[in-house]
Amino acid sequence: MDLKLAGKRVLVTGGSKGIGLATVRAFLAEGADVVAVSRTKTPELEATGATFIAADLAEPDAPARAVLASGPRLDVLVNNAGGGTMPDGAFDDPLDGDDQAWAYAFGLNLDSAIRTTRAALPALLAARGAVINIGSTAARDPRGGPMPYAAAKAALTAFTRGLAEKYAGAGLRVNVVTPGPTRTDVFESKEGFIAQVADHLGLDHAAVVEAFPRQNGMLVDAIIEPAEIARAIVLLASPTMPSVIGANWIIDGGTLKAA
Repeated sequence: MDLKLAGKRVLVTGGSKGIGLATVRAFLAEGADVVAVSRTKTPELEATGATFIAADLAEPDAPARAVLASGPRLDVLVNNAGGGTMPDGAFDDPLDGDDQAWAYAFGLNLDSAIRTTRAALPALLAARGAVINIGSTAARDPRGGPMPYAAAKAALTAFTRGLAEKYAGAGLRVNVVTPGPTRTDVFESKEGFIAQVADHLGLDHAAVVEAFPRQNGMLVDAIIEPAEIARAIVLLASPTMPSVIGANWIIDGGTLKAA
């Protein structure tokens, strides 16, 4: 199936690993011209051949600088940069962190997407392009993750819908993909959230990851692979899907139980 993405200019934030890296690879496979933004370039990202821009998008001026450096033309923006861990002492804090922790979570998971979108909007409108924001099931079920992260992702979902309503008439399609438990640093890194939980509970990290699907209500027996999330992102970016606007595509292995 031709998704008509060949030659399209795509900007992927948080593109060095995990869902972002899988998304870079998926767009390249469709013949798109991809720019990846992240704080550092991993060997895996370098191997893709995508253009790389170094930026910490949690810094207020970094999104505009990254968009400017990516060039004047842009067809697709994927706001994937984000993440959430528990700061020191947060497990004993009823709000999962102090004001600084909340500000950082919102800066990385919400403000960076808003600022990047604001900077990219003129080019995206000129191209009648697409924005895909990457949310989290934590936005709808915040019990299993850091509260600041969950709240920021919930706000990102609301931002997505509002932006879709405002600019659909101008030809801009805006949607959100909501991944469930996915094989990224959140699960696999020794510094990730699951490792933090395991350490806090005195459990083996690998055992917690292995047991996660069945203990958290997933209807599949494995954590989701980033490439599956990337396939949904690429499809939402395709001009062959003109009627998908303001949608929330949930890919969670059946974790969320509400219809």
